[in-house]
Amino acid sequence: MENFSISPEEMMSFVTTFGPKLLAAVATLVIGLWIVKLVVSGVGKGLNKSNVDDALKSFLKSLVSILLKVMVYISALGMLGIEMTSFIAVLGAAGLAVGLALQGSLANFAGGVLILFFKPFKVGDFIERGNESGTVEKIDILHTHLQTPNNQLIVVPNGQLANSPVVNYSAKETRRAVFPVGIGYTSDVKKAREVMLEVLNNDERTLPEPAPMVVMTNLGDSSLDLSVRAWTNTGDYWGYFWDNLEKMKEELDKAGVEIPFPQRDVHLIKED
Repeated sequence: MENFSISPEEMMSFVTTFGPKLLAAVATLVIGLWIVKLVVSGVGKGLNKSNVDDALKSFLKSLVSILLKVMVYISALGMLGIEMTSFIAVLGAAGLAVGLALQGSLANFAGGVLILFFKPFKVGDFIERGNESGTVEKIDILHTHLQTPNNQLIVVPNGQLANSPVVNYSAKETRRAVFPVGIGYTSDVKKAREVMLEVLNNDERTLPEPAPMVVMTNLGDSSLDLSVRAWTNTGDYWGYFWDNLEKMKEELDKAGVEIPFPQRDVHLIKED
């Protein structure tokens, strides 16, 4: 077995050739990582000023840090004479393959970023999308968790929430309650209006502006259809609606105002 040895001339040539590249690579790595740290810190401060959700702040800072560090490492390796073109091409091809395989997840990821950034709803809001409704319990980067009034959990992909109409019942401080009431054709409309407005005005949860109102919306087959409209605070809505609907029934009965039910007259014709 032959002894492996390096002559002083070869060592000097190696140091002279490779030494500057190594120093440049190390300097690039040290300075680059320091700059990355400053940039990530600046991004964090900017996100704090923009009042972005904490989950999105952490994710965006991590994403920026990873991308910039990869660029620094690639630059440092390139200075050492390592050919990075093939590596970058392979990395790009792998990224494309992963992107095609995870199209749905990427759509949910993009939807999560949009929801956390623009905040069409937040944790604690009651929202409705299609046939799904509930209180927002948690917003992840991929899914939103809803708790239904029946204490069921619905996990909705963020891609669907970001690309379809969403009704946010908690977005506004006040909300209008609409009570559909039908009275008989022989009933006194003015009397019915007075009774129902009195019920609403006696409830301290009724907001004075806009003032409560009662309008006739339809001459139905069996009833005169009235729409009773009043405003209340969003947090009081359901209790306000249920209590006053029942109270209106009681007071209309006391006032002798008929609340009809569907009826049909049948005429029998007897042939000789």
